[in-house]
Amino acid sequence: MKLDERDREILRLLQGDGKTSAREIAERLGCPLTTVYSRIRRLEESGIIRGYKAILDADKLGRPTTAFILASFTYRTPGIHETLDQREIAREIAKFPEVQEVHIITGDWDILIKVKARDVAEIGRFVVDKLRTVRGVERTLTCMVFDTAKETLDLPL
Repeated sequence: MKLDERDREILRLLQGDGKTSAREIAERLGCPLTTVYSRIRRLEESGIIRGYKAILDADKLGRPTTAFILASFTYRTPGIHETLDQREIAREIAKFPEVQEVHIITGDWDILIKVKARDVAEIGRFVVDKLRTVRGVERTLTCMVFDTAKETLDLPL
């Protein structure tokens, strides 16, 4: 779908605050309310706007510890002739509630996982008791986050 500058302005306002009303957007942009409604509906129907969610503060909810975990997997399990599917393993990992993101990546590692937890011990339990029990996961490398300079869902428009 091709976006014009008006679409981008609407998206910028909604990225800044998803609770911004169509009326407020129309006032800020100086355009009719019906135009804003129809453009937002078109952006939603095309899948550019995938949804609206509250952004929670992990620290205030007792989950201040972040880790990025690299995982490699084996394509075959000894004694079993079927080949393991990397996407299926990624989907299996994504089911764990601690996991915020799962990406299939290039390089020496196969999967990158972002996890939020109460503390380092909880990250350790996740890796040992959950992640390493997923069939096909062969090795992991856990990188603990000391400080975060930027964390956003906003996309440049």
